Amino acid sequence: MPHTVAVLAFDGVVAFDLVVPCQVFSAARPGGEPRYEIKVCGPQEVSAHVVQAPCFRISSDFPLESALDADSIVIPGLSPPTQPPPPPVLDLLRAAAARGIRIASICTGAFVLGAAGLLDGRRVTTHWSFADQLARAFPLATVDPSVLYVDSGQVLTSAGVAAGLDLCLHMIRADHGAAVAAEAARAVVMAPHRQGGQAQFIHHPAPEPDGAALQPLLQWMQHHLHHPLTLADLAGQARVSVRTLNRQFRAQTGTTPLQWLLAARLDRAREILETSDTPIDRVAHLTGFGSPVTLRRHFTNRLGVSPSAYRTAHRQQGHPAR
Repeated sequence: MPHTVAVLAFDGVVAFDLVVPCQVFSAARPGGEPRYEIKVCGPQEVSAHVVQAPCFRISSDFPLESALDADSIVIPGLSPPTQPPPPPVLDLLRAAAARGIRIASICTGAFVLGAAGLLDGRRVTTHWSFADQLARAFPLATVDPSVLYVDSGQVLTSAGVAAGLDLCLHMIRADHGAAVAAEAARAVVMAPHRQGGQAQFIHHPAPEPDGAALQPLLQWMQHHLHHPLTLADLAGQARVSVRTLNRQFRAQTGTTPLQWLLAARLDRAREILETSDTPIDRVAHLTGFGSPVTLRRHFTNRLGVSPSAYRTAHRQQGHPAR
């Protein structure tokens, strides 16, 4: 039975944030079988904003209270974020939290969570330009403006715009594994490897004309994960110096080339472990770790579990190998 995601619609909702979860969760359909049912819940008609200006009105197909029957609730951004959220939305979120429903916010949707009292005692994030406001408004929360998203268990928060895509993919990965998340990422044409701890793009200087964009290199790295790549190899492929490569990577991805490579290898290992019975030593070779010992060390450090235990747990959750 599909996992139900309720996306809340209310006056002042940011249109992009409203559409993102609908698009991403709808893309999770391995073999054509949808893994999610998406419901937009709210008043019959609401004013939707682009940036901070109301641009059009939209209608919801489901009443607000139907969100209490969902497995997950997503709160889009609110514009302006400091306006008081509608009281029925706050009442619904408190009731949903009491029922144990997973609740996620995109961008300034964190202000709605805060108004409902759901940020207290949690590490959270929002768009970097509103982080100080969020911290002042809800001093019992720990606001981290430097990350893409934070998963604190029942409550998840994300930074601005594209980080909402990352959070939705993270939720799909948690529900159905790396393979389904990777397929959804391909469907919406985005990279599946931006982890929550990567930095937001804060106050970037104008890019210098010292090399090509990273996308061709990232694609090349994805196809050569099984090779023992060095920084010199990557710089040579990009036709830039190692110093320039490091600077461009930090500016465009928020991380280093080798850390990005490690995250991509771990995601590939997870996908293989979830979808096949490939022996661990072969998984290590296919993902560029070279040996089972190296794979196990990195896998355990990042995910807190060994590759073998990850595979066993994944099977127990009902995701059999193909």
